[in-house]
Amino acid sequence: MSRSGSLISIHNLSKSYRVGEVTVEALRGVDLEVAAGEFLSIVGPSGSGKSTLFHILGGLTPPTRGSVSIDGVNLAEMSDAGRTNMRKTKVGFVFQKYNLLPTLTARDNIAIARHIAGKPLEHDAWFSEVLDLLGISGRLDHKPRAMSGGEQQRVAIARAIVNHPAILLADEPTGNLDTKNSDAVLNVLRGLNERLGQTILMITHNPEAAAYGHRIVNMRDGQIVY
Repeated sequence: MSRSGSLISIHNLSKSYRVGEVTVEALRGVDLEVAAGEFLSIVGPSGSGKSTLFHILGGLTPPTRGSVSIDGVNLAEMSDAGRTNMRKTKVGFVFQKYNLLPTLTARDNIAIARHIAGKPLEHDAWFSEVLDLLGISGRLDHKPRAMSGGEQQRVAIARAIVNHPAILLADEPTGNLDTKNSDAVLNVLRGLNERLGQTILMITHNPEAAAYGHRIVNMRDGQIVY
């Protein structure tokens, strides 16, 4: 179980890979607590373990040692089906590349996430507030090629949170954007956190982007160094 008040509880988390004859320690004894409603920025150089940590949190890869609990549930104790369901309902993902399907409209790209979770795309109060906050209500019938990079990323964020996940994992969400669109996307994330209470964990190499979070955690060589 997670500690009182923690949505995410990570204890002694380690992950190693075999690359030929070499063992690579991607994570080495990571401990971390994240409160519900927190906006946490994770900063570190390439190879520091940030993405490996996200893959474990999202149930995409198992740890070698240690434990991860989300909302009081230990991921190691879940079945494959349980972890798949968790990804559908409790975790939303946003990546540097928007990963929108080019032949579909923004509305249909968002609807995919609802369909996977077995829900219709309805304009309930949550969805309406998300569209308003993201500023994409007028772009729902446009395909990705007719939208700017910032608009595409906002659609990707809408897709990630349309099922009201407990956690939003954002991996370099402004990495492909210019300064203006980066600021717009970061303000969207801040708004989701402040207005809707969305818990956000964001990987970034940009100190200015990291400053949008409540707390900054630094990683190096598979460890948290603060």
